[in-house]
Amino acid sequence: MKKFFGFISLLASLFSSAQTTAEQTTDSCQLTISLLTCTPGEELYSSFGHSAIRVTDDNANTDLVFNYGTFDFNDPHFYKKFVQGKLLYFVSVDELNNFLAEYDYFKRGVTEQVLNLSCEQKQKLVAALFENAREENKYYRYDFNYDNCTTRLRDMIEKITGGPLQTTNILPDSNTTFRNLIHDYLQKGNQYWSQLGIDILLGSPLDKKITNREAMFLPDYLLMAFDSAVTGNKKLVYEKESLLPAVANRHDKSYFTPVLVFAILFLLITALSLFRQHSSPVFFKIFDFSFFLALGLLGLLLVFMWFGTEHAMCKNNFNLLWALPLHTIAAFFIFSKKEWVQFYFRFIFFYSLVLLGAWFALPQQLNTALIPVLGIIIVRSHFISKKATEAQKH
Repeated sequence: MKKFFGFISLLASLFSSAQTTAEQTTDSCQLTISLLTCTPGEELYSSFGHSAIRVTDDNANTDLVFNYGTFDFNDPHFYKKFVQGKLLYFVSVDELNNFLAEYDYFKRGVTEQVLNLSCEQKQKLVAALFENAREENKYYRYDFNYDNCTTRLRDMIEKITGGPLQTTNILPDSNTTFRNLIHDYLQKGNQYWSQLGIDILLGSPLDKKITNREAMFLPDYLLMAFDSAVTGNKKLVYEKESLLPAVANRHDKSYFTPVLVFAILFLLITALSLFRQHSSPVFFKIFDFSFFLALGLLGLLLVFMWFGTEHAMCKNNFNLLWALPLHTIAAFFIFSKKEWVQFYFRFIFFYSLVLLGAWFALPQQLNTALIPVLGIIIVRSHFISKKATEAQKH
């Protein structure tokens, strides 16, 4: 008799489970909502992956993807707007087959997480998606860290489920910053030159310690958050599958890295400065002028990105400590006999030594590939100051 009741109990449990699954996968509104997460691509703008929302409507026989990461390359002012931080992104809608065909062509994987939402929640989300896709509503000011194609989807899900997602920890450690996560992607893709460019252009706001929620600006981290998310008393994701396989090793490993290139340049310039300073005057005239002028122009660019654009992450940039805009003027007087030139480069020499000592204590994580560049500044400012002193004696 106990075995009989045990068997009945097992059947009831299985029936209840099947009924729950059926309610999840099919309901009266015949809608299925999924988060699509795409693996990184080879281009810099696609290096961090992508997210989109899939809406399958069995009643209307449609299978659509809502994409908040679309921008118009054909905009005649594209580069100007991009640099100024005024480029508008917009919502586009495409059929799933077309969406998958594009990612399959570029050998990028796509993972689907089917969301466990009520019929009412699905209807609200679909209505909001179509409303956002209207011509008068679809454009928005893109912010890579706080308002992008991934965070927009998270915010919409949170709005229709009634509050912030409750997830387990998705951060590598408690001291993780925006820069740490960005470095992780670029290093996996062997994009060390892109990493250097980002580290130079983006300032100390990128070194903020981030929260679980802030980490969801990256598609992979939103995927991880959804995997563990709970809404109400149920899991947010009840089914997960790969629609396209991921392809590893997007970039061949290269030893032509910024660290190696700048280190070799530092050793070469140091050797020439020590042993060929007087026998190569033309070379050093050209090099010193070009080098310090380039540093000064870079400093002016960083000042512009800080004060002249709307990129919040470009503010408070400590790279201005070595890329001094004043070098733009000093470069034209390097071989002048004016007394201030001697004092200027003598100051730069001692100042750069102090900066080198404080390199890893700064509030901003500066790229280590720039240490050899600072070394060149130290070496050449010493010899320029020394030569200016000798010229004054004569």
